[in-house]
Amino acid sequence: MSHWLAFAIYVFITAITPGPNNLLSLTESAKKGFRQALPLNFGILAGFSIVMLICTVLTATVSEWIPVLMTPMQILGALYILWLAWQTFRSSSGDWESGSERKGSDSAFWTGFLLQFVNAKIYIYGIMSMQAYVLPHFSGQYLILSAFAFFLAFVGFVCTLLWSAFGSVFRYLFSMHAKFFNTILALLLVYCAVLLLPIGG
Repeated sequence: MSHWLAFAIYVFITAITPGPNNLLSLTESAKKGFRQALPLNFGILAGFSIVMLICTVLTATVSEWIPVLMTPMQILGALYILWLAWQTFRSSSGDWESGSERKGSDSAFWTGFLLQFVNAKIYIYGIMSMQAYVLPHFSGQYLILSAFAFFLAFVGFVCTLLWSAFGSVFRYLFSMHAKFFNTILALLLVYCAVLLLPIGG
């Protein structure tokens, strides 16, 4: 298998598998519809892009700091995701049926944006992508490295849109069984939080 094919497979599988971004995007779209969930997804894209640039700088210049930074990020990320799980669990069926009034687009954007800075999954995604696949070929070429950072963020964004589309398609089904789906999504978020903790991963 070629180096870049392995890179593409790693990036896609990591981005498409369940994680805080994908689960939050699915939930938002199932409650509000695909178009109304776009502010959240654009917030994810904006925050994701900045975090990928941070990961690029860290891996290219101060890789020895990464282990020191990862543990606090994992703990903060897990706590934030647990809060999202609680908010999801306590949602009522009315939230699924009239979610478009539940939260403004500005609030949704900032929710998606701020999540990225405590989402340890995407830090691992960015750092591993750069260290294992990109830096061995483009070390010191910061314009190219920045392009890869935006590419990683774009792939993540496309995957959240796919999850958002899934949530939108099954919106009616989710509204009919709101408590069941709230519980499942909350448990998945708790699982993501546990995996982020040093003892979980």
